[in-house]
Amino acid sequence: MSVTTPKGFRAAGITAGLKASGKPDMALVVNDGPAKAAAAVFTSNRVAAAPVLWSRQVVSDTRVDAVILNSGGANACTGAEGFQNTHATAEKTAEVLGISAGDVVVCSTGLIGEQLPMDKILPGVEAAAAALAGDGGAAAASAIMTTDTVSKQAGFSGPGYSIGGMAKGAGMLAPGLATMLVVITTDAEVEPAALDSALREATRVTFDRTDSDGCMSTNDTVVLMSSAASGTAPGLAEFTAGLTQVCADLARQLITDAEGASHDIAITTVNAATESDAETVSRAVARSNLFKTAIFGNDPNWGRVLSAVGTTDAAFEPGQLNVSMNGVQVCRNGGVGEPRSLVDLSGREVEVVIDLNAGGETATIWTNDLTHDYVEENSAYSS
Repeated sequence: MSVTTPKGFRAAGITAGLKASGKPDMALVVNDGPAKAAAAVFTSNRVAAAPVLWSRQVVSDTRVDAVILNSGGANACTGAEGFQNTHATAEKTAEVLGISAGDVVVCSTGLIGEQLPMDKILPGVEAAAAALAGDGGAAAASAIMTTDTVSKQAGFSGPGYSIGGMAKGAGMLAPGLATMLVVITTDAEVEPAALDSALREATRVTFDRTDSDGCMSTNDTVVLMSSAASGTAPGLAEFTAGLTQVCADLARQLITDAEGASHDIAITTVNAATESDAETVSRAVARSNLFKTAIFGNDPNWGRVLSAVGTTDAAFEPGQLNVSMNGVQVCRNGGVGEPRSLVDLSGREVEVVIDLNAGGETATIWTNDLTHDYVEENSAYSS
């Protein structure tokens, strides 16, 4: 499934010449209606890119007609000229589609601190509009890739309606409301306030709990559009559950494609006093480079887990902590448990369960290991 699976949407992915590789680098997703309802969440990074500043204004009236996206340049930290370039991109998109620039969300991804080549962007907008198709979702998903090795799409089929999504991201995955660039579409009939509620709940337990490397992007955007073309109006709880399924699928794909990663790691904290405590503990472990390098080396070093847990303000007694790794309880009551040699970390997926014995709340953070390839790729990213 893709962003064009729901009725009322067209999309395109084209090559505008922004990437030296010659690969596709611009995408366009258009909502043909009849409804144009939308909601979005953005990075909480105070150094927000020009397209984020623009798109926040666009979504404020809960209407979005189109999303234009480019890879090959983040348009972040580019000052007044960068914002004007975002505006010009929206204006050109509006011109070729016959809509208002104030209803065009703009997304960019790539290297920070360089102006976009507008002599390629503007013709690219025209080319993308000319390529729009009812089955263009896959092409759009491919065109927003940067360091991604695969495109990322997901979908959900409800009774009489559907939800489709695409995402890009392989690093800088440590969000505050969103993760990299995500476009989600639905032909369900959902009012803007309900869209916003559903999106915030879905991102809270999926993208917000995807933490690859502790680094937050300047460009993170998740936008959800409803065409209402199916004529089906699901209940809020039902729609939120389906949307959460799509977001969770995309979030897992982001982690699996994380730069250089060889393990996908689910860190679950159980029996916490509060959900916030559970999330805090799991995230502390997910951001421990010592822990992440141990997993890369297939070393079940549970001491690094406890060391990270101890840095948090969560409620727990050190002598009551339990830790299991891939089903083996290696730490029991804050001390030695089963032999660590029993833990098999040779597979792709790793499950770490931390039991605080302080309550009944649970939260899982997905992360990945820290590898040589991650360092090599990011040390040469701008060159």
